[in-house]
Amino acid sequence: MVFPIIFAFLTAAAPEGVSVMTDIAKYLDFVLALFFAFGICFEVPIFTIVLVWTGVTTPADLAEKRPYVIVGVFVIAMFLTPPDAISQTLLAVPMWMLFELGLLFSKLFVPKPDRVDEENSILPHLDKPGE
Repeated sequence: MVFPIIFAFLTAAAPEGVSVMTDIAKYLDFVLALFFAFGICFEVPIFTIVLVWTGVTTPADLAEKRPYVIVGVFVIAMFLTPPDAISQTLLAVPMWMLFELGLLFSKLFVPKPDRVDEENSILPHLDKPGE
């Protein structure tokens, strides 16, 4: 969906009277770069879930950092797409939505806190002073 829009924009940017003749090597490099960028984009929910599952962060912490994430995805999209706002937005908005999806599903993977059983304590004599 995105590739035809970006390619149409790039070909429309050519000056009038100049025929657009794409070099196949540069065309393939461009296509592969876009595929790579959008491939990374779809890893965002997995990355979010793994961060929560390993205990590095919590869904609440990620939700607090939402404004920074939004700015971050637009900056990443700026570097991964051609220099136009349309392709940047077409990459950044799905990344943001996928972050939100990952945040939603990461709540299912929050690690449970370990409970220390007083009966199974390694040092029972230290648990009860005076005994």
